[in-house]
Amino acid sequence: MKLIRKGKISYMQPDWVTGESVIAGFTTRNGGISRPPYNSLNLGYNTEDARHNVEGNRSNLTRAFDLHPHQLLTVKQVHGADILIVDQPNHDLSHFLTVASDAIITNQAGFMFGVLVADCFPVLLHDPMLKVGAAIHIGWRGAANCLLGKTIEAMHATFGCQAENLQAAIGAGIGAHHYEVDRTVRDAFRQGSGRWPQIAEETSLGKWQLDLKRSCLLQLEDVGIKSSNIGVVEECTCCHREMFFSYRRDQGVTGRQLGFMIL
Repeated sequence: MKLIRKGKISYMQPDWVTGESVIAGFTTRNGGISRPPYNSLNLGYNTEDARHNVEGNRSNLTRAFDLHPHQLLTVKQVHGADILIVDQPNHDLSHFLTVASDAIITNQAGFMFGVLVADCFPVLLHDPMLKVGAAIHIGWRGAANCLLGKTIEAMHATFGCQAENLQAAIGAGIGAHHYEVDRTVRDAFRQGSGRWPQIAEETSLGKWQLDLKRSCLLQLEDVGIKSSNIGVVEECTCCHREMFFSYRRDQGVTGRQLGFMIL
């Protein structure tokens, strides 16, 4: 994963992005117009930042890739298990802002799509053979509910994608050392995706530090994605104030960065 500067913005780019067949990455908080505490590239409408600032930031991002702001598709993320599939051209993407979903799959080129985060993990999937992409928002609920596996199953059912052909990237999220959870979360994992002993460490009675990044990595490998095809941003959002927004660190008053792709 390498830091790329493009126009006014900077983003982390997976090593599997080569040439111009696909554009993919994870934005940092830098290169926008928002004032503190949303400084500066806040891309989330679901914040208290002025809407015209978010619109200006989305314009900075899309124009860096020679797109217009209306060519950015994001959804209403609800920590659920619904998957949006875009399999035909859409001239107006604005209506997707109200669609409740936590994963997006498409085979359509010419627009940017992505998921917004500020401690949760953005995960990107790409099938270079069939030219299909996906962006998934993974918090503890999404990880426990196997949303990554369900998205890959949907890619196979809809477009014929095979897991062994997929490239994946896990963006920046909160590190386990800053992410303490309780029995509710433990029980959800035990009933869902499992692997609790491998992704959590008990710190006190009824409290664990949860490694969501490792959960994502294990789930991707479990469904058949080669470890050599998985890129990971190592930085923790909570630790790196200069690069990333963090919901926990900033007590909820913060911006959102984007895991994005253009086919």
